[in-house]
Amino acid sequence: MRILVAIILALLSTSAFADSTGERAADDHVPTATDVITGLYSFSRFQQGLLESTDLKGNAEVKNLAALRAEEAGKRDKTLKQIQDAIGAEPHAGKTTSVSASLVEPENADGPTYVRSFYAAQIPEYDSAISLLERYLKAPDNPALAAFAREQLPMLRTQVKDAERTMADK
Repeated sequence: MRILVAIILALLSTSAFADSTGERAADDHVPTATDVITGLYSFSRFQQGLLESTDLKGNAEVKNLAALRAEEAGKRDKTLKQIQDAIGAEPHAGKTTSVSASLVEPENADGPTYVRSFYAAQIPEYDSAISLLERYLKAPDNPALAAFAREQLPMLRTQVKDAERTMADK
């Protein structure tokens, strides 16, 4: 079991390294308000998808956390919609993250394996959202969205650290 966890962590750290070096070199531009809104909507869809995936296999801990994150995503989306309407931004079709693809298939997983994969799947999504907001704040093009981004960053950083800590404990 420890070997499986070590392999997953190695793959995640390798892919995160590859993403961060290649992606930044190829995509070092400062995102626009529309890019940020689109990215945050994608992140919200991911978080809402976590709730659906926990219905199949999750224990009470992950179900409660997924419900909380889905609720937060809904609130974030309402605020984003107000900002979007105010600036007239039209989000483009963002990447669709398949939560089930990033989690161990429920029929093939035991409880602890699923719980670890639940937390592991969140880390790259959080990292992506945090990176997007940090890059946007280097040269924001909308004061309302910049204020929203500054408000969201500490909360997202705390949540990803909690996920990393919990995954390490499991």
